Amino acid sequence: MPAAKKPATRRRTAPPKPAKCPDCDGNGEIAEAVKVGTRKGRITDDRQTGLCLTCWGTGEATPD
Repeated sequence: MPAAKKPATRRRTAPPKPAKCPDCDGNGEIAEAVKVGTRKGRITDDRQTGLCLTCWGTGEATPD
C-alpha cells in the first residue's frame, strides 16, 4: 500500500526590506555647512550633523 501524501510545506520568504530615505540616503543624519558672520554668512569647511526630519533618524522611507 503506498504511503499517504503529506501536505506541502510552505516556504518562508524573507520580508521585503524597507526603502532607504531619499533625503539622508539611509543613515538617518543630514550634514549642513556651518555659516559664520552676521552680514555675509561665510561658509566654513566645518559640518554640523543633525537628525533627518523626513525619517526621524531611522533611515527608512515612510510609506505613503
